Amino acid sequence: MRLDTASKRVLIFGIDGFTGNHLSAYLQNAGYDVYGTSYSGTSGKTFKVDITYKADIDTVLKEVVPDFIIVLSGISFPAHGHNEDFYAINTIGAINILDVLIHLNQNPKKIIMASSATVYGNQGVEVLDETLCPKPTNHYGASKYAMESLSRNYFEKLNIIIARPFNYTGINQENNFLIPKIIKHFKEMKQTIELGNIDVSREFNDVGYVCEIYKKLLESSVSSEVVNLSANRGIKLLDVIDMMNEMAGYKIEVKINPDFVREGEIKTLTGSCEKLFGLIGEVEQKEFKETLRDMLEA
Repeated sequence: MRLDTASKRVLIFGIDGFTGNHLSAYLQNAGYDVYGTSYSGTSGKTFKVDITYKADIDTVLKEVVPDFIIVLSGISFPAHGHNEDFYAINTIGAINILDVLIHLNQNPKKIIMASSATVYGNQGVEVLDETLCPKPTNHYGASKYAMESLSRNYFEKLNIIIARPFNYTGINQENNFLIPKIIKHFKEMKQTIELGNIDVSREFNDVGYVCEIYKKLLESSVSSEVVNLSANRGIKLLDVIDMMNEMAGYKIEVKINPDFVREGEIKTLTGSCEKLFGLIGEVEQKEFKETLRDMLEA
């Protein structure tokens, strides 16, 4: 069942990040009137907002009065050096948005809170589904799980979906993330690459796939749910290197840098998409080799 989306004003908190840039363009192409917030500055329909300050949130919500909200704002790099920032922004900042909505008596058709698959931690199972009890292993995952736990208290007051994206990538993702780092090395014809934990398997979904899922969740009648943004498509890191070797026409040497090895690294992050597809219908995506080729040729 779909919502009436005749009025399609959407506000994306964190519109200037990797996901926000792709998602804003995707929703605009689908006929949405897209507004956003940025920590760095104001431009056009993008407003300068620090979500740790409720006054900033109050101002933008009064100005935009959105029909839909997607909360992407946050620190998404697990190796970020200041652990307190994860909680100030990913947890308290996100909940500030819900508090201000209640204060202003605004009730959008849908609010999507972006969490993370890292909330699951090491579960000892091949495929992770929403019935598992989260046990995050780092501050990033813990801050997202704290956000989830607090957001549940608003389920009866606001139309909220908590989304747990598994790993995804695409053009213009920052080079401190794994796949863009690998692509950069091949673009520069480097002969060696230093990595950390290589005995891992991840979903490396295409950002376009994620954008389509966000759109379908916005337009669904679903609320008060926690759902994976996944494809049950695990890819081993060394297989990624093999694909790139084939595409680039040479073999890069992989070296392990102990400084890049993370304690508590999750070995397998593959998510069940059974609940997701049950809610919004099946979503197809391109082969991972195509995503790598797009990024290599960009």
